[in-house]
Amino acid sequence: MSVAEARTTNAANGDVRIKSLITLIDTLTALVAEENAELAKGLPASRLKQVDEKNRLAEMFERTVAECAAGTTSLNVRDRILREQLLERILKLRMAMDENLVRLRAAIEASNRRIEAVMQAIREQIAAVSPYGASGRVAAARAVSSGTSRSA
Repeated sequence: MSVAEARTTNAANGDVRIKSLITLIDTLTALVAEENAELAKGLPASRLKQVDEKNRLAEMFERTVAECAAGTTSLNVRDRILREQLLERILKLRMAMDENLVRLRAAIEASNRRIEAVMQAIREQIAAVSPYGASGRVAAARAVSSGTSRSA
């Protein structure tokens, strides 16, 4: 194999790697957009069906980025159009993930408010039937109204 053939083979392998990375990014972006749409409807974050798949794809993406940062994988793209496609996809993913972060935080806050409302109702119910007052002493007997009806 000549040097020129080796360079062509390496470039072709690099292009295949870039195209598979673009496909991964596109899949992850679509999944995050679907999750964002469900979060926008007010669904709790814990009920989302995309979580496992999103984590799996994000892990694959993070692994690729880490390999590039460590220098074990090179993503040198000679094809300008392919490079622009990769950069465009990365920006779309970033925007989708930024929106996802905002929506997940809102869903968590809403869940916390629901939990606090339930806890407050439980506290009020316990206080209403407790024989003890706020000081810890037995509360004075509560007045009970009982009426009699002469017509009965």
